[in-house]
Amino acid sequence: MFIDEAKIWVKAGDGGNGCVAFRREKYVPRGGPSGGDGGDGGDVVLESTEHLNTLLPFRYNREFRGERGHHGEGSNCHGREGEDTVIRVPVGTIVYEEESSERLFDFTAAGQRFLVARCGRGGRGNARFASSTNRAPRRADPGGTGEERRLRLELKLLADVGLVGFPNAGKSTLISRLSAAHPKIADYPFTTLEPCLGVVAVGEEGSFVLADIPGLIEGAHQGHGLGTRFLRHIERTRLLVHLIEVSDTGRDPAEDFRVVRNELGQFSPALLEKPVVVVANKIDQPGAAERAEALRAFCAREGMPFHAVSALRGDGLNELRYLLGEKLRAVAPATPSPVSREQS
Repeated sequence: MFIDEAKIWVKAGDGGNGCVAFRREKYVPRGGPSGGDGGDGGDVVLESTEHLNTLLPFRYNREFRGERGHHGEGSNCHGREGEDTVIRVPVGTIVYEEESSERLFDFTAAGQRFLVARCGRGGRGNARFASSTNRAPRRADPGGTGEERRLRLELKLLADVGLVGFPNAGKSTLISRLSAAHPKIADYPFTTLEPCLGVVAVGEEGSFVLADIPGLIEGAHQGHGLGTRFLRHIERTRLLVHLIEVSDTGRDPAEDFRVVRNELGQFSPALLEKPVVVVANKIDQPGAAERAEALRAFCAREGMPFHAVSALRGDGLNELRYLLGEKLRAVAPATPSPVSREQS
């Protein structure tokens, strides 16, 4: 099951209390204070990993606590520090403060760590307060309280190329032929119910990541079909591929392109500024060649690159690999936006 949103509650560990104690050995007159300090609590830390690709674990476990620091003891024994709680999230996760919706951190690579809740400090024992004028202090500090906060996690898959189009345009077939991905393929609309990633090899050393999202229909921004809830997963992409079916569907391929572009713009105007490659699919069908040429002429007027393929039969796929690889080399990698809290 693919889950790309989750809400969690985190609480760092409280610090241990300081101790009030005195040395009372028979042969140590006026032994003085010997209360140890309490240990610091455990922090709560988020860490990105490549071994997760969904926020499903947070559907069943939504509360995370750092360990409390141990209290100080006599004989100047300090309390043990609480262990940190490390929460592993998929690469591509964005962390928000739930109440203010402030973005705290964006995990764009594996191994990044973010301190999301700071621990409480351990209290001082009475040995800390001894002085020349106060040789028997009976004071100790309580442990500090660990930070507590509610967070919203949002997953945006990291990919180089985003694949968009109408349902049944052949997106799942295309990604299965270009990469080793195995999405569900069937002859009915909305076969794809969750985003799918595939690594596409270009030559002997080059490669890029292709993301396939569920199909869009007119009115998707108003919730029609599967809506636009999965479009966040192509916001990070550097290049968009519009896959247009040119078989006899009764629709105009150029109009299909305009509808999908409109839905992208309704979701985020920034998606309309991304470089675009228009790909006509199913050119092996009767009458598809004429419709593909009409779409090619439309793209030429709009100044957009065009390529025709048959994902099922494999026509034009190798040329498409190199075309996308060439376009990606001309597009600078996306720079992640800054965040508001320090990285641990």
